[in-house]
Amino acid sequence: MKQSIIALSLVGAVLGRPGVNRYNFEKREVPQEHAHRNVNLEVSKSLNLDNPDNIQDPIFGLLGAAAAAAGAGSIADPDCLQQATADQAFTNAKAAGDVNGMTFALIFRALERNTGSVGLASVPCTSIQAVNPEIAALQQHQDPASDGAAALNKQIAQDLAAQIGAIGGDPTLANEASTFAPGEIGDATAKGNTCDDDADDAGCINTLGLRVDDLTEEEALAAAQGGAGAGNAAAGNGTAAADSENANKDSGNADDSDAGAAACLAAGNADSGNATDNAGDAGNADSGNASNDAGNASADAGNAANATADAGAAAGAAAFGSCSDPTITFSQAPSDGRQEAAFEATDLTNFPHGSALGIGVISSFICDQLVNKCKAEQAAVDSCDQADAAVKASGLSGQAAADSFNQALGF
Repeated sequence: MKQSIIALSLVGAVLGRPGVNRYNFEKREVPQEHAHRNVNLEVSKSLNLDNPDNIQDPIFGLLGAAAAAAGAGSIADPDCLQQATADQAFTNAKAAGDVNGMTFALIFRALERNTGSVGLASVPCTSIQAVNPEIAALQQHQDPASDGAAALNKQIAQDLAAQIGAIGGDPTLANEASTFAPGEIGDATAKGNTCDDDADDAGCINTLGLRVDDLTEEEALAAAQGGAGAGNAAAGNGTAAADSENANKDSGNADDSDAGAAACLAAGNADSGNATDNAGDAGNADSGNASNDAGNASADAGNAANATADAGAAAGAAAFGSCSDPTITFSQAPSDGRQEAAFEATDLTNFPHGSALGIGVISSFICDQLVNKCKAEQAAVDSCDQADAAVKASGLSGQAAADSFNQALGF
């Protein structure tokens, strides 16, 4: 998002004049904070239920730091105002049992903030930790013309879809946080492809057809089910299918080999004149070998489900950076108050994420955090990605799924 520099004295004057809409920044050169007005209005409803920090309006959280400070209330860091607004709105909606309110609080957290020029990324919030792990798991969209924005914004949308799905909302609403098409770097107006209309309650980005969705419906649903996207889910299933086929081949080959060995043994025994005794021996040997092979085939199938005999070994020796415990816990009483058994990160300090019914939501987040927060070695990241894909494709559930993922990482 883009914004021209606003003098705080001008903002103060606008806010202080009686009868003036204090949220209408018409004199700003390139405003667009009202583009997602539909989201702002929903969040305002939840925020107004209990607003201990006296945040003036959700709109301030979408402005640059200088302008945001005017409506931040007691939030000391204006770069954290968007997160703080979403966090309080989510808390209020959760207390009211309002899934729609929680959903739009999540969406608001993922909206793009205004910045001063086309291609300039907004500053992340680092000074405040969100109370709700669902909010802490998200970040704001970035200017679509900024470096790496396409991939980053898609990942943010996938994370958003996962969080919405985890609270029982519609994951396809994650596209409500999608932003505009990239503008031209160096645009002297700093406007880019934006709109701003504080009278369009549907959001002018929607009304004017300017929103560029990050996800297809299939990708949003896949993210909510624990996949990183339809493409990755398909790749994981393909790997699992290949492993399963190999396990079947191992089982078939083992049977053929045993049959041949038994035949040779029987023939040798017949030549020695002990056909009867050795036939029994052959039968016993074949039975024992068959049992061993069946066990081996089962082991192969188990390894196929986890997909990582090698990955586990690599992970055990790899460094996870500043995060020492990337494991997943399956709990009957999750720490976020969910009233049903669910998965969550064991270390919620380094992996702050709300619990989820699908393990893939948590495993994907942990692997992302190993890169973005923990600065883990590449071997550890690769092992996590393999374990993540494997557990999604395995069909395992509950404690077995958590054990599979943890063991693949060497725990």
